[in-house]
Amino acid sequence: MSLTMVTNPPMKKLISHSRDLKASHGAEVNFWKQRVCRIGLWALAVAFVSSHAMAAPPVRNYDVVVYGGTSAGVAAAIQAKRMGKTSVIVCPDLHLGGLTSSGLGWTDSGKKSAVGGFAREFYQKLKAHYDQPSAWRQQKASEYSRYSADQDAMWVFEPHVAEAAYEAMIAEAQVPVYRDSWLDRESGVKKEGTQIVSIRMLDGQVYAGKIFIDATYEGDLMAAAEVDFHIGREANSVYGETLNGIQKVRTTKHQFDYAVSPYVVPDDPQSGLLPRIHDKPIAADGEGDNGVQAYCYRMCLTNFDDNRVPFPKPDNYDPMQYELLARYLDGGWRQVWRKFDPAPNHKTDTNNHGAFSTDNIGMNYDYPAASYERREEILQEHRDYQQGLMWFLANDPRTPADVRERMSKWGLCKDEFQSSGHWPHQIYVREARRMVSDFVMTELHLTKKKPTPKSIGLGSYNMDSHNIQRYVDASGHARNEGDIQVSPGGPYQISYEAIIPKSEQCTNLLVPVCLSSSHIAYGSIRMEPVFMILGQSAATAAALAIDSEQSVQEVPYEQLKKQLLEDKQVLEYDIKNEPPAGLLPKALPGSVVDDTAATLSVGWQTSGSVKPYVLYGYLHDGNERKGELEATYTSELKPGRYEVRVSYTANPNRASNVPVVVSHADGETEKQVDQRKSPESENGFHSVGTYRFDKTGKVQISNSGTTGHVIIDAVQFLPR
Repeated sequence: MSLTMVTNPPMKKLISHSRDLKASHGAEVNFWKQRVCRIGLWALAVAFVSSHAMAAPPVRNYDVVVYGGTSAGVAAAIQAKRMGKTSVIVCPDLHLGGLTSSGLGWTDSGKKSAVGGFAREFYQKLKAHYDQPSAWRQQKASEYSRYSADQDAMWVFEPHVAEAAYEAMIAEAQVPVYRDSWLDRESGVKKEGTQIVSIRMLDGQVYAGKIFIDATYEGDLMAAAEVDFHIGREANSVYGETLNGIQKVRTTKHQFDYAVSPYVVPDDPQSGLLPRIHDKPIAADGEGDNGVQAYCYRMCLTNFDDNRVPFPKPDNYDPMQYELLARYLDGGWRQVWRKFDPAPNHKTDTNNHGAFSTDNIGMNYDYPAASYERREEILQEHRDYQQGLMWFLANDPRTPADVRERMSKWGLCKDEFQSSGHWPHQIYVREARRMVSDFVMTELHLTKKKPTPKSIGLGSYNMDSHNIQRYVDASGHARNEGDIQVSPGGPYQISYEAIIPKSEQCTNLLVPVCLSSSHIAYGSIRMEPVFMILGQSAATAAALAIDSEQSVQEVPYEQLKKQLLEDKQVLEYDIKNEPPAGLLPKALPGSVVDDTAATLSVGWQTSGSVKPYVLYGYLHDGNERKGELEATYTSELKPGRYEVRVSYTANPNRASNVPVVVSHADGETEKQVDQRKSPESENGFHSVGTYRFDKTGKVQISNSGTTGHVIIDAVQFLPR
C-alpha cells in the first residue's frame, strides 16, 4: 500500500518518470506474482486480526470516499474536491485511469459534442500535450491523421500520456490516493442502518466517510454493501427489449464468414471439440443467461523497430488453443489487422476484430463476483491466451506464412507499461455486476421510446455487446453468439436514478460505473468518456447531499442540474443544433424530408462516412434485422404532380432490391431501388417516379427481403 500526495508535478516529468521503470518479460511475471502474493498475505492477516486482540489502525476520515482508481474514480474525487469537500481515492490499482490509461486510446466517444465537463477537460489536457513538438518522438504531428491543431481536444492518445494527465490532475487537486488497497469484501463494510460508516481494506486500513462512491469496474463496494445487482443477460421480456438475451440470429458481426469445423479431427464429432468452444446446448433467442461480454487487453503495439519488443511466448503455450483460428486463416480470412487503430508515434490501440481474435470468448463468466484469488487466475488465463495468440500469429508455423511474416513486424511498445513487461495493467472489463435500483436504464430509454428522468449526462455510442459464447450450430460448424452493434439513434440521457441504490438498501452510496442498467443498454453506457461524466455527476450529488444533510436519494434534482450545467456538463442534446456537414434541405428544390424528421423503427444505425448526404449523415440497417426496419417520410404538399426522389450513397455492399412504397392520390406504388448503382443526381438523389398528390405525400422505405446493406437518408418531392 502506498500513498500519493503530491502537488502539481509537470506532465513531462511524470511521463519521464514512467519511462524510467524497468521492463522485461521477467519484470512482468514478477509484477503479477507479487500482486497475487500480497492479496493472499493480506487475507491471512485479516483472519489473524479477527482471532487476536490487536490495536486497530487509525481511521482516516473524508467527506467523500471513492473506491476505485478508474477514470470515473478520478473524475469523482477531483469534482468533490472542487466543490469544497475532502476526498480520497482508495483502490486496488497501482495505476490511475482504468482502461483509459491501459490501452484504450481510440476513444469510443460517439458524438463528441455530447462530452462535456471533466471528461472534455481531460481530453483537452491531452491535446495540450500533443501540441508540444516534444510529444512527437517517433513521428511528426503532421504525419498523424487524428491530430489537428485547430481542434480543442485529442481523442486518440498513448497510454502513458493518459496516465500522466490523470496523475497531474490528481496532484493539482491534492487528492490523496491509497493504492494497492483491496476492500475486505467479506466483512469490511460497516453500516448503520442504510448508511455506510466506513470501509476496511485487507491490510487493515479503515476509511470513514459521509458519502461513498463505488467507481470500480466490478461493483465490489456496491455488492459488499448489500445492494441488489445482476450479472449476465436479462431476457428480452424482463424490460420489454429486443436486443437483450441470447442473440444467435442477430450475431452477424465478428462472425465466421464461412464454414469452419469445430472438431479436433475436422468434421468428426467423435474426436471432441477444439478448445474454447462451448459443449452445452444454447438457449432460444431472447432468453436470459449468465453470460458476460468477452474481455480482452487493449494492446498498445508498434511496428517502429526502435520501440518494438517482440511478443512474449507464454510458458504454457499450446498451439492447439488457436487451431480454430488456423483453420479460419486457411480458408482465406485476412482481416487480422483491421482493428490496429493508429495512435500517435507509430503505435496502435489494438482491439478485437473477427470471429477469433483478442476477445477470450466465454472464459470470464465467474469473474464479476469471484474472489480476488479466482479473479487473478482468470486474468492470468486471459494474459496467457492473448499473449499466446500474438506469438502464434507472429511465429508458429501453423500460421500461414504471409500472416506470420506481416505479424512478425509488430510487437509491444518499449515505452509503454514498463512496470508490467509492456503488457496493459488493466483488462477490459466490458461488464460485470450491474446494480438493480428502482430505475433501470434500458434499450427503450436509449432509443427514446421511454422518457429518461433527471439527466446527469449523455451517452451516444452504439449499443455494443461483444460476443459471449462460441458454439456448434445445427450444421456442425463453429459460430459465435452475442455480438450486437445497434445505434440508439443519437445521443441519449442517463438518469440520476440509475446511479443511486434503492433507499431501503443504502442511502449514502453512488454507483457511476456499475450503474442500474440492462445488459444491452450497458453496452452503450460503458464507454470511458461516459464513466468520467457519471463520476463527476456522482460527486456533485455527493457534495450537495452533504451540504443539505440528505440522503443521495433526496438530493433535489433542479439543484443538481444547475450545478452540473455550471460545471459544463451536457445534459440535453438536439442534433439539429449542430452545424450540419451535409446538404441543407432548404438549399434543395422542392420539399425535402430528412431521416431526422422521419418516423423510424428502432435499430437503424447512424453513419456519415460517405458523401453526399443531407444534414448530419444517413442511416443503415447493418445488413441485419431484415424485415424489421422501416422509415416513413411525410410532407405537406400543394395538390399537384411531384417527382419523388430518394437519396442514398452507393456501394457494392448495398442491397440491390430496396423496397420503396409511394402513397399518392391514386393509390400506392412500390418500386425497388438498386443501391449498388450510383443515383442519377449529383446530389445523391434517385427518382422513383412522378405521381399526383392531394395534400400529403408519404414514402416508406424498409429492409424487407433485401440482400445487402440498406441506406436511408432523405426523400425529395419535386414539383412537375
